Amino acid sequence: MSAVKAALFDMDRTLVKKDTATLFARYRRDTGRAPWHETLRVAWWMLQYTLGVIDAPRTAELALRVFHGESDAGLRELCEPWFAEYVLPLVTRGGREAVRRHREQGDLVALVTGTTAYAAQPLARELEIEHVVCTELEIDASGRLTGQLVRPICFGMGKVERVGRLAHRCGFRLEEATLYTDSVTDLPLLERVGVPVAVNPDARLRRLASRRGWRVEAW
Repeated sequence: MSAVKAALFDMDRTLVKKDTATLFARYRRDTGRAPWHETLRVAWWMLQYTLGVIDAPRTAELALRVFHGESDAGLRELCEPWFAEYVLPLVTRGGREAVRRHREQGDLVALVTGTTAYAAQPLARELEIEHVVCTELEIDASGRLTGQLVRPICFGMGKVERVGRLAHRCGFRLEEATLYTDSVTDLPLLERVGVPVAVNPDARLRRLASRRGWRVEAW
């Protein structure tokens, strides 16, 4: 039996009340870095995500085109004021309490999200989460984004694969881990952990949680 227990936390609509892709598009629009129709495009993608009909890899590739050639360091710097103004006020109280509880119990705590490190790492620092599993972007030798993804993206079975790598590296078993998430798109991972928890669940996950007897929480 593994000596390490893990608590895995989704980010958007779980630890944060809204999806960070929409918040970042709004920030870019508000600061004059993007046209208004970019916000509408992201909203359309998020609707597809909510309905479970999104082609995640293709959508991620389209979204990344706007950042082709951007400096990795510059994008990290850009995300700091965005996080402070647009994301930090939306961090859920229930999420903070759950992270603290698991940390005090001695559990390994990880942020597991389909978004990128640019959005995830500021939240991980805020909540003192040591491990971040997320979608990775390809960076060239000069430190600039190529516009390409590092496969697999952290979505569906790709998320299972990436969390599996973390489990192997850190010495915990998925069968003994707890996962907190809002979305039925995380079903592949929900079915592998020992304690699946539906947080602010979408309609399909709520029905599934009810049928399977999974815990449901509102943060």
